[in-house]
Parts: sequence; structure tokens; C-alpha cells
Amino acid sequence: MRPSWDEYFMEIVELIKTRSTCLRRQVGAIIVKDKRILSTGYNGAPMGCKHCVEVGCMRDALKIPSGQRHEICRAMHAEQNAIVQAAYSGTSINGATLYVTHQPCVLCAKMSINAGIRRIVFRGDYPDKLAMDMLEEGGIRVIKFEPDDKI
Repeated sequence: MRPSWDEYFMEIVELIKTRSTCLRRQVGAIIVKDKRILSTGYNGAPMGCKHCVEVGCMRDALKIPSGQRHEICRAMHAEQNAIVQAAYSGTSINGATLYVTHQPCVLCAKMSINAGIRRIVFRGDYPDKLAMDMLEEGGIRVIKFEPDDKI
């Protein structure tokens, strides 16, 4: 059976997350407009910087719970990397859909709102109610992807 567009892009996002260098959680993101892939991202350190797989995770060492103290993490989130990669290449993502393996955090939610993302499709949960509140306030349609046991 042929997959829907959401199923298709969510399957691709699962592959993208395998490039992640985060020791805690692999996350992948893809930005799509008019059924065309504009940008991809996964969570990992900025270009030219050592990744957590090389130097360890400071948040793990300090026993910081998931969803807290993002500022001491070496990695950029997958959504951030996808948005930055689009900007780096001069690609407008205004009006696009963001597919991501996990619910965005509040930082990624704010970036998505200001980047003009209009729809977010995600699978996994993330402990950040403020992010969901801001996405609603920002007018972004948010969909929790529920596959029919296909992915």
C-alpha cells in the first residue's frame, strides 16, 4: 500500500535521526513545502565542534532531567539544525511543514513560529507543555503522528 505524505516524510525522519550524535535521544527533523524536502536536521554539536559521542554528555554527568537546562548541552536540536540549514542555503521555509521524531521543546517552538512554519507533525512525546501552548498561540497546526502500524 502506498504511504500517505505524512507517513512518507515520517519514515524519512526516522532515517535522518540515525545521524544524531546525542547520547540521550536521537531526533530527526525535516522541513517540507509543496511535498518537496527543503531541509533536514538531527541533533548534534555545531559544525567544527566535538560531539557528545566524543566528549560525553554534561547533562548526564550532572543528572539533569530531560527537558531541562538546554543551555549546557553541546548539541543543537534537530529542528534548530533544519531551520539553520535552510537559512544557510537561503531557502525560505515560510509556510512549510516540520516533521520531527519528537515533540519540539519551547526553544524549537519559538524558532518554528518565527521561521514561518505553519504545521508540525511529530511522533514522540517531550516534557514541555509551554512549547505546546506557544505553538497553539502562534497559530501552528500541531499533529501527533499515529501510524497505522506501518512505520
